[in-house]
Formats: sequence, C-alpha cells, structure tokens
Amino acid sequence: MRYPPIYFLKQMNMLIIEGFMVLLVSCLTIRTNLCSPNTPSLKTLPLHGHFDFHEVHHAARDFGNRYQFLPVAVLHPKTVSDIATIVKHVWELGPGSELTVSARGHGHSLQGQSQAHRGVVINMESLKGPQIQIHTGSSPYVDASGGELWINILHESLKYGLAPKSWTDYLHLTIGGTLSNAGISGQAFRHGPQISNVHQLEVVTGKGEVVNCSEEQNEDLFHSVLGGLGQFGIITRARILLEAAPARVKWIRVLYSDFTAFTQDQEHLMSAENKFDYIEGFVIINRTGLLNNWRSSFNSKDPVQASQFKSDGKTLFCLELAKYFNLDKTDLITEEVDNSLSQLSYIRSTLFVSEVAYIDFLDRVHVAEIKLRSKDLWDVPHPWLNLLIPKSKIHTFAKEVFGNILTETSNGPVLIYPANRSRWDSRTSVVIPEEDIFYLVAFLTSAVPSSTGTDGLEHILTQNKRILAFCETAKLGVKQYLPHYATQDEWKAHFGPRWEDFAQRKSAYDPLAILAPGQRIFQKAIPFS
Repeated sequence: MRYPPIYFLKQMNMLIIEGFMVLLVSCLTIRTNLCSPNTPSLKTLPLHGHFDFHEVHHAARDFGNRYQFLPVAVLHPKTVSDIATIVKHVWELGPGSELTVSARGHGHSLQGQSQAHRGVVINMESLKGPQIQIHTGSSPYVDASGGELWINILHESLKYGLAPKSWTDYLHLTIGGTLSNAGISGQAFRHGPQISNVHQLEVVTGKGEVVNCSEEQNEDLFHSVLGGLGQFGIITRARILLEAAPARVKWIRVLYSDFTAFTQDQEHLMSAENKFDYIEGFVIINRTGLLNNWRSSFNSKDPVQASQFKSDGKTLFCLELAKYFNLDKTDLITEEVDNSLSQLSYIRSTLFVSEVAYIDFLDRVHVAEIKLRSKDLWDVPHPWLNLLIPKSKIHTFAKEVFGNILTETSNGPVLIYPANRSRWDSRTSVVIPEEDIFYLVAFLTSAVPSSTGTDGLEHILTQNKRILAFCETAKLGVKQYLPHYATQDEWKAHFGPRWEDFAQRKSAYDPLAILAPGQRIFQKAIPFS
C-alpha cells in the first residue's frame, strides 16, 4: 500500500514533536543538572564524599508526600569538611547564584522542608564522622553525628545501661532533624523536649564555618540552632544527656467519655512526682477502634478483644501511661501503679495493662510501620497538623474541633497531651504558647490515594484549614509545631515579638539565606527585616 507524501510529512512532524517532548521531559527530570551554570563549579570541589547529579529524585520527596522539588545535586558527605566545603562554596558564589543548600536526614518532613529546588541537598545519613561515643560517669552523655538515627543511639547506649532522657514517638529519625525542631513525646512533661537535653553541638553555619557551641561557648549560635528549623546552621554532631535505662515498662491505657476528667487527670499526673515516666493521650472519634491505628502496637494479655471498645458514635479520650522499672522492683511498681490509677476518673471497664521491654516500648511505632509498608500504606500523603494550645483554651478548642469539625472516623491517630513550659528553654528558637501548661494536639492523618471521601487528601486539607481558621477566629493563641506557612508575614505572626531576634540571628549566621530554603521563611539575598 502506497501512502501520499503528506502522510510521511505528518509522520515526520509527529516524530520530531515526540522527540522534542522526550528531550524536554528528560531535561525537566534532571532539572537542568547538566546545563546549570552552577553544576561545573560543584564538580570541581575537593570532597571525601561525592555528588550525584542524576539520582536526585529521592531528595525531592519526604514523608508528607505532597511536595516535590528537584535539586540540581545531592551531596553524599563522608566528613564534616565536605559539608563545610559546599556551603562555603555557595556562600562565595554570592547573591548572584540561585544555589541553596538543605540538609536532609531521614526525610520525615511534611511540607518539603528538607528539599532545595534547584539547589543542593545534603544526605546527612552519609556523614561518616567518629562512631557513636558513649561517655559513662556521674553525668553520662553520648557524642554522635547529626545524621545518626535515634534508634541507633538507643541500641548503642543500652549496651552501657544508659539511654537519652527525652524521645520522639518514632525513633527512625536523625538527631539533627529532631533537634532542628524540638523533639517531643510523652516524656517531655518531665524532661522537656530533646533540645532541652543537649550539652554541645558542632554546626556548619551559612558561611561554611565549622563551629563548636554550647551554653559556655558560642552560646547564641547554640540556642539559635536548637529548634531553629535549619535556618542558622547544619547540625553535624551533638552531645546528648543520658540517664540510667530501665529494663521494663508498665504500659497502660484507659478510656474517658468526659473531656474535663481526661485533661484533669493528665494535668494531675504531670504535676505528681515520680508517678509516671510517660504521659500521652489520643482522641477516638466515631467508630475508630481503640487499637486500630498505625501508631499502636499495644499487646494486651487481656483475653477480651480490644475491638469491643469502640466509641460507637461517641468521642472518647484515651489516656496512655508508662512506668519504667527494673525486674527487682516489679512488685513495688505494680503497687504504685495500682495506687495511682485508683485516683483517676477513667471508665473502670476499659483498663488495659501490658508489660514490655523498654526498647520495645520506645520503638513501638516501627512495628506498625513494617506492617503498613507490607500493604503499601506507608508512602501515602500525610497532611499532618501539629498544634500547641494554651491550657486555658484547650476546652474551647476541643468543643469545636472534636464536637463539630472532626465528626467522621479519623484516618490516623489524634494525639493530645500536656507539656510543661518550665521544661523548655526560652533562649532556643522554638515558639511555644506563653502559658505554664500547654497541650500538643497532633492530627496524624493519612490520605488514601485517589479517594474522594473522608480519607481523601482534599477532605483532610479542608478539615485542617477549618481547624486553623477556628483557632485564628477564636484567638486561641495557638502555635504550630513543625510549622509551615506560605508567606513571610505569616511567619512573622508565628514568631510574634521574637521575629526580630530570629531575623537578626539569620543575618548573623546565614546572611545570604543559603540554608533550609524549603522552610520558605527567607528568600535568598532578600533583606530579612
């Protein structure tokens, strides 16, 4: 069969167009890595580690799984000097260069905070400094790389019968990542966040300078970096306080139908000396099963199935407690726990008690992670919302949010527990409510891909916006934890009277705004005031 000449012309045009599109997509995929004017200069830098200019897609994703900004390169450092070299290089390029630098730990940011669009992402887990070093004695501590995972710190320190005092609920995070935010969990009411338990830091500033800092040395940089959202320096090493580690944990959960009784008991327990070592709580909305969420790996020996304790259309509140002990104190601890529980106002038929190893308790979320990964339900969008709410406003918040906004089954846990302001250092960069006691309320929802129902991404985002709008309208004095804002004016409102100090610190330690562009607080080479 013969085709007219016009057919071949059309086919040729289509091939040209397809070839152009392939070339265009390819160029977009590598984000001009090979043609960027900055790429040749990066290739000439003397490093112990190496750059990757092609396999950069993993650095454009995070746990939030909503934002993807491709860098021009990923640095896999072996030494601190590698990190200092790249930051100093970008600093010396001056404001005319578009390059920025972001430190990426285990990639658990939620809104692209560890990404650097057309910049350089540093894979902190590649950092190979001195190994984890445990120092025993009357004031024990651990020295570790900023790219080290907390779970590895736990394993190593337990060899010496020691462990850090304060944790996050999930331990497969890097030290530098949590210290750049705060690092909070159910131990914070007693020991404060992780940033309140640090002796010393090694930091690479936005000028490429390697600086050791502590409360005695370079004090301002030390407090700036702690909770500083990566804006003032990259944490490359940290010295963290340790304490004697227990062997076992009494792990307890009880239910409440009355929010006032629930919060009163939480506040009573946090003020009581040596009652419990961990206090958290969560909200059970509609028919969400008590143990049916990714955060739980609670293994009750009670033959009564926990599934019978569903809220059946009501909103219930679960108080979660832990008491640490060693085997020679088992009987005494059991008696103390029973006595403490007798003073609480929970629903008596809902008591669940389990006894587990200390490491199993701390690493409880990882068990659920493995299960979810096996079902391809871990790498889904996580539009989380974390709020710090003053004690005086928590009932107003709960009435509206748990009564009117969150009326459907929650696709993920809703945490709620109190913290004590006196355990937080006001010199750090973290912003918290002004009251002595405030609550963390964390909506840890997971979105089901392609769903248009209550577990879909758009529904959850709309719900989050309604919650934030109510907080603003009702003037609750709420602060975001792991904050995310679209404009600098919103950031200024977040920091309030502390904004000027924050901006001055930025000007001192990262004047070109090279570091952590994914936080969207400052733009490179734009005045900060």
